[in-house]
Amino acid sequence: MKIIKAKDYNDLSRKAANIISAQIIMKPNCVLGLATGSTPIGTYKQLVEWYEKGDLDFSEVTTVNLDEYKGLPRENDQSYYYFMNDNLFSKVNINKNQTYLPDGMIEDSEQACREYNAVIHSLGGVDLQLLGLGHNGHIGFNEPGIAFETETHCVTLSERTIKANMRFFVSEADVPRQAYTMGIKTIMSAHHILLVVSGEDKADIVKEAFFGPVTPQVPASILQLHNHVTIVADEAALSKCEEL
Repeated sequence: MKIIKAKDYNDLSRKAANIISAQIIMKPNCVLGLATGSTPIGTYKQLVEWYEKGDLDFSEVTTVNLDEYKGLPRENDQSYYYFMNDNLFSKVNINKNQTYLPDGMIEDSEQACREYNAVIHSLGGVDLQLLGLGHNGHIGFNEPGIAFETETHCVTLSERTIKANMRFFVSEADVPRQAYTMGIKTIMSAHHILLVVSGEDKADIVKEAFFGPVTPQVPASILQLHNHVTIVADEAALSKCEEL
């Protein structure tokens, strides 16, 4: 596990974008696993800036996203497809037919998960998987207690996650209670995992996840066992890691 300390959020975003851009340059037809949430926004903004300068070409890139809310259509401005389109897909020369997310409008959970697993397997896996980190240690929507060997599955979101996501919706009642998410087994199958984390409010979970025991109660802790993980974190997020 490699930990890169960034000065602040902007520095973190540049460092993370540099790792992703290197992957695209080294393998133009790579498969990128992408994440949503507030932390990656700066990384996507930097990638778009480099694309606009002519430094990056997304034309052969394929993407698979970690998750999607169950029951939200793509057109909903809180869907993760909308987020990805708004922050990245509509701003670069990526082929939209090569961008994949779980289909939140499939009511049959087993069917939705089976179909998304099939997509990922058909692509030969993920070259570089981008992750954020939840306050309770979740990665994707893999909440504490979910088995490490799961692939894509339907998860009922914890109350803490619902409250964290409430700021994006009109009211708590509007926040979806379930989501389809790439499982930890699938995440761990990626060749390279890049996790970005920012802010003092994440300092406790950073220490617990990466310097504590590996346990399903802290889902991100499993990353300690992956052979190619890069964590890009700002000084605030690493402030309680005396080991560094």
